[in-house]
Amino acid sequence: MSLRKKIADSEAVQNWVARRIASYFRLVHRSSRWQRIGFETLDALVDDGEPVIVVLWHQRLTQSPYLFPLDKAPICTITSSARAGSMAGRVQQLFGMDTIAMSSHKRHVALSREVLGKIRQGISIGIAADGPRGPERVCSTVPLIWARTSGKRVFAVTYSARNAHEAGTWDRLFLPRPWTEGVILCREWTQSVPRKADADQIEALRLDLQALLNDLTAEADRMVGRTPNSGEG
Repeated sequence: MSLRKKIADSEAVQNWVARRIASYFRLVHRSSRWQRIGFETLDALVDDGEPVIVVLWHQRLTQSPYLFPLDKAPICTITSSARAGSMAGRVQQLFGMDTIAMSSHKRHVALSREVLGKIRQGISIGIAADGPRGPERVCSTVPLIWARTSGKRVFAVTYSARNAHEAGTWDRLFLPRPWTEGVILCREWTQSVPRKADADQIEALRLDLQALLNDLTAEADRMVGRTPNSGEG
C-alpha cells in the first residue's frame, strides 16, 4: 500500500478532515441569513414522535444537517461506503446524525431491513434520491419502496444560496460561501404508493417525485436570484 493511500485511509486523518469540513459548513450557516419555509407539517410530525422519509438531490447535501429539525428528533442518513460517502457520513455524525453505509456487498433486502428497523425505533430516514453515483437528478425507486413498506410520509427538502460554487463532480456539488443569503425549503410528496403497485405505476410515481425535487430546487434557486439548473434528469 502506498504512503498516500495509507494517509488517506488513516482514521485520524479522516476524522481531522471531517472536523474541518463540518466547521466550514457551520461557518456558512451561522454567518449567513437563511429563510426556512414549508416545514410546518414535518415539524409537527416529528414533534409527535412520528418518523418521516426525507429526500433531496445529492447536489444539495452540503447543508443537510440544517435540512431536518435535529433539535426535535433523530434522523439516519444513507451514505456510500466508498471514501467520499464515508467522509460524508463522518461529517453528518459530527452534527449528531446517524448513518447507514450502503455498499455493493450489502443486498437491498438487508439495507431495507436495517432502514425499516430504524423507522420502527422512531428514527426518520434521509436519502439522496440520485445517490450515491447518479445519474444526476434521476430519482431512484428506493424512497418509493421504503414509503410503501413503512407507510411513512415523504418530504422533499432542498436549499440554495446566493453566493455559491458548483464543484466539478458528477452531481455538480453545490458549495455555498460564507456571509451569503439562503433559503431552505420543504414540501411534502403527497402521492401514495400502492402496496401492489406494478412497474408502470412505480415508474409514474418515481417521475412524480423526481419532478417535485426538481421544481423545489428550482424554486429555491430563483428565490436567491440564481438561474435554476435542472441537471440531466
